[in-house]
Amino acid sequence: MDRISAIRNVEDALRAFENGDADLADTERRVAAVLRTYATEFDGDDDVFRAVGDDAVDGTVVVAPSAPAARERVLALSGGDRLSDSTGGDGDSVPEFDVERV
Repeated sequence: MDRISAIRNVEDALRAFENGDADLADTERRVAAVLRTYATEFDGDDDVFRAVGDDAVDGTVVVAPSAPAARERVLALSGGDRLSDSTGGDGDSVPEFDVERV
């Protein structure tokens, strides 16, 4: 699915919600499905990766040029990037996870 198709599908979901043809839960499911499809069929130079591991990051999907870059993006999204500045005494911990190409 290309970006234009994804946007059109999200617009269709929003239109159905605005017209009363779908409730919020249905709209959320449709929009999430569009995003998930778009991400897994992403056609850019980068690859799509999914985090697998600790609950805090499990299932997080990112687009990145490599597995190490994907790992950094997952950490940044989870707030784990602040750990590089941490002395370890403030209770922050790095989630345990791997990334897999989707």
